[in-house]
Amino acid sequence: MLIEIDPGATTPPYEQVRGQLAAMIGDGRLPVGTRLPPVRQFAGELGLAVNTVARAYRELEGAGLVETRGRHGTYVAPGRDDATDRLQRSALRYAEEAARLGVPPEAALALVRAALDAARPD
Repeated sequence: MLIEIDPGATTPPYEQVRGQLAAMIGDGRLPVGTRLPPVRQFAGELGLAVNTVARAYRELEGAGLVETRGRHGTYVAPGRDDATDRLQRSALRYAEEAARLGVPPEAALALVRAALDAARPD
């Protein structure tokens, strides 16, 4: 699995891992049922701390993109639908644009939350 970490990037390493894995899941390069490398192994391959990769996996699990099956490993989750996939791709494009413009992640998230609040029917 090809993941590239840019140590000079303003984006934290866990977010770089999370974002690249999410993109691979979203565009089908990592299809449903694919087993992700064990955290320790993947951290070693990437030259990152184990907790960094573990956090990326937790965030992906929280987003419903992967599921952890205890000692059996972490797998790309089933049950996503087209709408979720389309939103994930849009979110990736938004994150890339925010990074390109130099907008800090917290500010970019605040903008998304405000937009979601504004779009919520009363």
